[in-house]
Amino acid sequence: MKQDINRHEILEKITPLIENTAMRFGYIPIEIEFVKENHRWFLRIYLYSKEKDVTLDDCEKVTRSLDEFLDTLIPVKYYLEVSSPGLERKFKSDKEFVIFNGRRISLKLKEPLEGETEKIFKGEILDWSDTEGLTFFRFDDGTELKIPKSNIQSAKLYID
Repeated sequence: MKQDINRHEILEKITPLIENTAMRFGYIPIEIEFVKENHRWFLRIYLYSKEKDVTLDDCEKVTRSLDEFLDTLIPVKYYLEVSSPGLERKFKSDKEFVIFNGRRISLKLKEPLEGETEKIFKGEILDWSDTEGLTFFRFDDGTELKIPKSNIQSAKLYID
């Protein structure tokens, strides 16, 4: 018997629980995804903290705290994966510009800025606004740039 699963409904139900549990341990869930791959469901949670690195032990604590609660909210068999986002993971939402404020990123634009030929910059996030876009400190010439949200193709954390 094929079971219809509304993954968006499930995510809506489980997200507050995941956020509260992660925050109890001092982490921010920067991404929560519930996807079907090769006929199997996966719930993936990516944790971040400004104060400390995310360790395997931390992921295990969050997993154990969530396990039985999630089983009552998710009506199918699934695999739970809790991890850190990785050092050079591409941003998947605007909220990551806020979460990673002050951090170094590599930024790729859709179109070069006026008077520029380059579309890829390395620098630091100074500010983010949903209406104004990104305020960015560019390392190569020390300038501060305002980049409209509509011109950002991708961004990822940058490690020297």
